[in-house]
Amino acid sequence: MTIDLRKRRRLCESIVRFAIVAVCCVPAGCRRVDDDQVQGYVEGQFVYVSSSVAGTLETLHVQRGAWAKTGDPLFALENTPQKAARDEAAQRLAQARASLEDAKKGKRPSEIEAIEAQLQQARTALELAEKELSRQEGLFGSGATTAQELDRVRATHDQYRQRVTQLDAELKTAQLGSRSDQIAAAEANVRALEAALARAEWELSQTRQEAPQAGLVFDTLYREGEWVGAGRPVIMLLPPENVKVRAFVPEMRLGAIQTGDSMRVLVDGLTEPVVGRVSFISPRAEYTPPVIYSRQTRSKLVFLVEAVFDHNVATSLHPGQPVDVEFGF
Repeated sequence: MTIDLRKRRRLCESIVRFAIVAVCCVPAGCRRVDDDQVQGYVEGQFVYVSSSVAGTLETLHVQRGAWAKTGDPLFALENTPQKAARDEAAQRLAQARASLEDAKKGKRPSEIEAIEAQLQQARTALELAEKELSRQEGLFGSGATTAQELDRVRATHDQYRQRVTQLDAELKTAQLGSRSDQIAAAEANVRALEAALARAEWELSQTRQEAPQAGLVFDTLYREGEWVGAGRPVIMLLPPENVKVRAFVPEMRLGAIQTGDSMRVLVDGLTEPVVGRVSFISPRAEYTPPVIYSRQTRSKLVFLVEAVFDHNVATSLHPGQPVDVEFGF
């Protein structure tokens, strides 16, 4: 008899516990769910500002949480090596340009004057040799001189004539400058050094970075005095146009949503929802349960939908913030 009472007591206690659990679960199971809302979150696409050259972080012009306008200075690296390379390239270019100008010119004026004086002396000597040759030819015709003397005078005349021709050619060469291939080589050297100077100036400019677009300084990744590797981001910018809401829409509702449609986003802490615009609809399912596809399971498919906002609205949203999204209002 005692055993039967114990069994009945245990059975009653089990029934009571089951009833309590059932009563507690009714409100949660019967609570109305808004079918017009889907869950989502705020996503920020950051702009990582870095330098293509390495160096010590000398100055950090902004702090985390500040607002940077387009063109505002963000940070500066120590640039002594880049300045030295720029100055060296500039000096080499100046030297090459001077050499090119010198190659295009003839000899110095004093050297040309010396050649001209020699040419004038040779012409005077040639005139005298021509007169002496005429006189000797006359004497040889009258038998007053020998053939040997006439040949000597004729050879002297020819020598002075060749001397005039030589000096005349030297004068023209002195006035021309260097040869065309030498000038072309000098011009090519100038262009190469101009490119080297442009590269040195660009590397120097890379030590100081400005904001490529306006945005929130989301984070600073280095402190002043730290070594920054080439290509390593120093500043994380979050432009307002890069703030988006990502929501996952069931497959059954996807056909009613189009790119450009308005959508309403409910954010915790804001009394009024913010309005955005659908900017992207994923062409493929973002999540597929590990079951065989059928008409009964396709309602589990969800697709990613992204939305963008005006600048004044985007500044009130924070990456990672959970939101509720309404379409077709």
